[in-house]
Amino acid sequence: MPRSVPEAPDAEVPLDALDHGILRVLHRAPRSSYADVAQALGVHERTVARRLERMIDTGRVAFLAALVPDYLGEGITAEVAVRCRPGRVHEVAVALAALPEAWSVEVCTGSLDVFAELLVPAPEALLRLVDRVVGRIEGVVDLHTSLMQRLVLTASDWAPYDDEPTRVRRYAMEGRPLPAPVEVDELDRRLAELLYRDARMSTAHLARELNVGETTARRRLARLMESHVLHLRLRVEPGFLGFPVEGRFRLEVPPSRREEVVRLVAAEPAVRYLMVTTGRMSVLGYTSHRTVPEFHAFAERVFTGLDAVIAADTGLIMKSYKRAGFLDGE
Repeated sequence: MPRSVPEAPDAEVPLDALDHGILRVLHRAPRSSYADVAQALGVHERTVARRLERMIDTGRVAFLAALVPDYLGEGITAEVAVRCRPGRVHEVAVALAALPEAWSVEVCTGSLDVFAELLVPAPEALLRLVDRVVGRIEGVVDLHTSLMQRLVLTASDWAPYDDEPTRVRRYAMEGRPLPAPVEVDELDRRLAELLYRDARMSTAHLARELNVGETTARRRLARLMESHVLHLRLRVEPGFLGFPVEGRFRLEVPPSRREEVVRLVAAEPAVRYLMVTTGRMSVLGYTSHRTVPEFHAFAERVFTGLDAVIAADTGLIMKSYKRAGFLDGE
């Protein structure tokens, strides 16, 4: 018999065991129904619905779904690092976050102030964006651009509730390439667009919107979800889960030892994003921690322990303005 549970505390109060239980189930299976989550936790379905809706209302929990252009080999992902005139960091970050091409924007400690990940269709589009838009933002003093060569880990591979690595992280740790991406046709893209609007849209509703049978919609959805080209996940700000400290690092590594370093860094559970880029500092990543000393201990243990690392540039993210395409607080 499901037990009655008091409502969750306000957003500023730490999550309780039931909140974490709901997030744990939905992290592993984001399209689970309220009934499935309730059964797994032994509580009333209405309690699950109210708890989850309250967490979503804080703006710090959401469900996301999107095709990953980097895994599909579509377009260009570039990181633009900006040095700002003193007193203009916030304004520059806000302007960058407002760009539709910006996937993420954050302000970080270090010699460069604002970092933005931009998604563009071609080199010409990147040139126009960097030269005519970013370079002309009031307060921008200098900027540096690097291109993503390979996406290794994404936020979908940060699993604070699980001891076992995700499939993508396991491949990275073992130095194996990901399986070839599935072929994506127009129907798949329409399905992904619907999921982008509502990642938990029912299969019946998806079928109606796509004008196909429910079996076809279910089969298409299962095929995409089993592939790494579609990320459908529960997005929770790390700070909401008790990991308020976010770090950023770039590593200089000899090309001959880059894959070795990528494997070792990917094995660290605190790493929630990892890619290989152009430029001298070619291994870029983000980490999540409970405290600042924990971040420093991580950097000391991992980066000084890798003899292949020539230099490491680390910093703390002071504020995130845009994450996974969503403005901070959306």
